[in-house]
Amino acid sequence: MILLLSATPFEAAFLEKRARATFDFYGRPGLLGEGWTWLSVGVGKVNAAMTLAAFLEAAKEPFQAAVAFGLGGAYPGSGLGLGELALAAEEIEADLGTARGMRPLGFPALELGEKRYYNRFPTDPALTRRLAERLGLFPLAFVTRDKVSETLEEAHAVRQTWGGAVENMEGAALARVALWRGLAFAELRGVSNTAGVRRKDAWRTEDALRALRDGILLGLEIG
Repeated sequence: MILLLSATPFEAAFLEKRARATFDFYGRPGLLGEGWTWLSVGVGKVNAAMTLAAFLEAAKEPFQAAVAFGLGGAYPGSGLGLGELALAAEEIEADLGTARGMRPLGFPALELGEKRYYNRFPTDPALTRRLAERLGLFPLAFVTRDKVSETLEEAHAVRQTWGGAVENMEGAALARVALWRGLAFAELRGVSNTAGVRRKDAWRTEDALRALRDGILLGLEIG
C-alpha cells in the first residue's frame, strides 16, 4: 500500500474518480484506492508533520512508501519551465535555525543512530530512482519554507543560499517524518509559477496540475 500526500484536495482532485471510498482523519479528507491511500495533510510544515505522524501511528497496516505531491514554484535559474514536473532528490528546510540553517547552532533537526540531519532530508534513493526512470526526470533539490518568496530578489537570495530548484511549504516536514519513521519517501511537484512571482495571471496552474496528474498516475501505475 502506497500513501499519497498532498496539502490540499485541490491538488488531488484527479484521484477522486479512481477511489473506492472516502474517509475523514481528524478533519483531514482522505481517499482509499486500489493499492493506495491519499491523505490531505494541510498547508505548511506544522500541519503536514503532525498529520502524517498521527496518521502513521493510527494506521492498522504499515505503508510500503509515501509519495508527496503538489504545486510548487521554480526558482529563477533552476532551468524548470512553468507547467513542468519536478522530482525531489532531497528536501531542504530553509527557514529552520540561522540564515545558514541549524549546523551553526550545533543542533541537528533529526538524529537517527549515528546519522545527523540538519536542514537537508534526502528522499529514498530506490523509490526516487524508479520514478525518475519511469518519468524521464532528473531529481533536484527542493526547498521548504513556511513563508514563500514574495519577490524575485527574495527568491534569488534563497536559491543562492541553499541551491534549491523548487519552493514549497510542506515537503521537508513530510520528508523528516518519513525518515524518522523509516518510511520510503519521494516527492513530485508541478511547477505552477516562478518563485517570487505572486501575480496569479502569470501562473500556469492548470498545466502544472495536468503534469502532476500524469506523473502520479504513470509513475505509480495507478489506473
